Amino acid sequence: MAVVYDGVGKDTFAGSLDSLRTCGMLVSFGNASGPVPPFDPLLLSQKGSLFLTRPTLMHYTAKREDLLALGAQLFDVVGSGQVKIEVNQTYPLAEVAQAHRDLEGRKHSGSTILLP
Repeated sequence: MAVVYDGVGKDTFAGSLDSLRTCGMLVSFGNASGPVPPFDPLLLSQKGSLFLTRPTLMHYTAKREDLLALGAQLFDVVGSGQVKIEVNQTYPLAEVAQAHRDLEGRKHSGSTILLP
């Protein structure tokens, strides 16, 4: 693969690196299974001159004009239909506690919307 986006972290990091082609890039953006343990950067060259990045959204949106531009791009893509957002459940705002309990209980899939 040319790029792998890994939001899991510790449990998938090694496999993500192994799945990359020469000069591929690993974008590590989450720690769902825990943080990635320290590793020797020499491993990146041994596996094919790989690239690794750990982006944080706040660095890309630190300036208000960048935040507004990225937001506009996102809404343009969603509005064009290129990305479909599935809303699988809705809750009245008054039931926000139940929505959180269901989320914690893994009863949700897709997006959840709270309605006023």
